[in-house]
Amino acid sequence: MTGVQLVLGGQRSGKSRQAESLAEQWLESSQDARVVFVATAMAHDDEMQQRIERHRQDRAERMPGVHTVEEHMALSGAISAYSAPSTLMVVDCLTLWLTNWLMPVAPAQADPAAWQKEKQAFLHALSESTGPVVVVSNEIGLGVIPMGEGVRQYVDELGQLNQAVARRARQVTLMVAGLPLRVTGDDA
Repeated sequence: MTGVQLVLGGQRSGKSRQAESLAEQWLESSQDARVVFVATAMAHDDEMQQRIERHRQDRAERMPGVHTVEEHMALSGAISAYSAPSTLMVVDCLTLWLTNWLMPVAPAQADPAAWQKEKQAFLHALSESTGPVVVVSNEIGLGVIPMGEGVRQYVDELGQLNQAVARRARQVTLMVAGLPLRVTGDDA
């Protein structure tokens, strides 16, 4: 496994499980193989905190020894810091990362200029990564045009971000009902 892989899909489509499966395969490929899981979710309520904890426990059971890094804003720095030829990085997920930037809990904290700068730094870090990176993101542009300017801007920005990552990806997989559909790459 080399380069960037993008795993897209709707909510509960199996995106994270697919990324974890790729990580399990990577760990089995060599004794030197490592996995760094970069989690972007922020817990703003009890339900989300429970969801995050459940994901941590599930990953620990399935993939003992996987190093988890929680990075809510500076993905470019995390990729630069942990990228190595023997290390697979899993970034889960761009959707929540973008939410952290564009829809913070305190709206006054939104900084579009800082977001654009970090987005470009992230895309550059992906291109420069010395090890493989699996990026998970939601495909939310398949439905009706959302009501509300802020939500439309978010959907547009996520679509543009997904396209930018896909242009850098060696493989793009769309998850549907837990099944991987290769859009581009080895098995497309």
